[in-house]
Amino acid sequence: MRKISVAHSPDADDIFMFYAIKFGWVSVEGYRFENYPLDIETLNIEALKGTYDITAISFALYPKIRDEYAILDSGVSFGEGYGPKLVKLRNRKLKRNFRVALSGEHTTNALLFKIAYPEARIRYYNFLDIEKAVLDGEVDAGVLIHESILNFSEKLEVEREIWDIWVELAKEELPLPLGGMAIRRSIPLNRAIELQEVIKKGVAVAVQNSEILSNMLLQRDLVRIEKEELEKYINLYANRNSVEMSDTQWRAIDKLFEIGYRHRYYDELIEVRSYGVPKQYLDFRFS
Repeated sequence: MRKISVAHSPDADDIFMFYAIKFGWVSVEGYRFENYPLDIETLNIEALKGTYDITAISFALYPKIRDEYAILDSGVSFGEGYGPKLVKLRNRKLKRNFRVALSGEHTTNALLFKIAYPEARIRYYNFLDIEKAVLDGEVDAGVLIHESILNFSEKLEVEREIWDIWVELAKEELPLPLGGMAIRRSIPLNRAIELQEVIKKGVAVAVQNSEILSNMLLQRDLVRIEKEELEKYINLYANRNSVEMSDTQWRAIDKLFEIGYRHRYYDELIEVRSYGVPKQYLDFRFS
């Protein structure tokens, strides 16, 4: 049995997409998966170190780890008309250099926020602590992510949707690339292809059996939200569009990288498909 370390965030969509494998619903003969639930910025930092075999990452991080990791074409989360929210106390006007809480330096929302608000004073928090930081006055505003976007204090209001920043910068309504999965390049290519297929089957089975899996996650206290919110969140971020990336989703990631490169966030402009796992390898190998 080959041990494969898989790191993912503890938010509901990542757990939903991975636990079909964890529960043994997908055959993984020859592999033993060990999962590590970590907040998104910790995942990004560990990806920079090359810690895990397969890891969830913010798409905005990927150009910085492209030599160590290949992008998987499944287990992805995109926003389609929605996404992270910049919130503040109701009726409070923000100054140009307002203090803001972000969930991490390498997140997609941080990249887009920095471009839109270059004078803001940024502080980084665990995403679970951002709402409280705004309510307590530690910061003037904060960007909520994951399940926090569904249910936050009535004392807060949305200043701006990160989706709106994305559309303004992209100049078209492409889906907003938030997070995906990457696999260590040191894994032999034939195994990487097998593992990508396992992840894809796991996500597909999860989506096909959404109600059963959601109930199991709730019964085992594996998610932080109640049934109604879980159903809504899964519909947003772990759905049929998460199983295998479409041409539009690949194009959206390229657009994100183009925006980042244009604003000097990246050292080189890359096309993301060139950094995926080449599935056709097996066809050539056995032809």
